[in-house]
Amino acid sequence: MRIWFREWKNNHMIQDTVIEDFTEDTRTHKIMNGLEAACHELDLSVPIWLQNNIDDFKRSAKTRFRGDNFIDEVPFDYLEMQIIEEDW
Repeated sequence: MRIWFREWKNNHMIQDTVIEDFTEDTRTHKIMNGLEAACHELDLSVPIWLQNNIDDFKRSAKTRFRGDNFIDEVPFDYLEMQIIEEDW
């Protein structure tokens, strides 16, 4: 699985990273581990999943974490998370 994380501010991407996980772990664990790894790499606190994030992710394998998802202040409008490759 490959997951792309992008920070957006004023409709411009300001930073991104791709996290890869091709282990035999479950899809959910790969997503959660990928989010944690990306946040560590981007020096962010791990965001809280709200119901709208869960619904968006189920629908399109993509979601946006906004300021209200984070405990700390963030220097961007939102962090976008998108699965770009899945193991089959």
